[in-house]
Amino acid sequence: MKKSLLLLFLVVILATFPLITQKGTEFGGADGKAEEAIIEIQPDYEPWFNSIWEPPGSETESLLFALQAAIGSGFIGYFIGVMRQKNKQATQEKEEKASHVTH
Repeated sequence: MKKSLLLLFLVVILATFPLITQKGTEFGGADGKAEEAIIEIQPDYEPWFNSIWEPPGSETESLLFALQAAIGSGFIGYFIGVMRQKNKQATQEKEEKASHVTH
């Protein structure tokens, strides 16, 4: 338990450190960097297609990204929990079979 709390604390520190030390900077996504690189390499490039829907603001885009991350984290956590429970049950069944054989 202490190890998990220590790891969680370290993750929080690592995540907030850049936000504290880099004042006045904007943390953009990979999409913006890719677009800048493409325009720099080939200024007359035209995309193959346009987005079906453009979010009304950066807040909405951030909200959708956070929602996607939360759903993904929930799925991964659920999957890990199910697998641990299956493993635990299999171990208990093996122990029960071993105890029945010895009696």
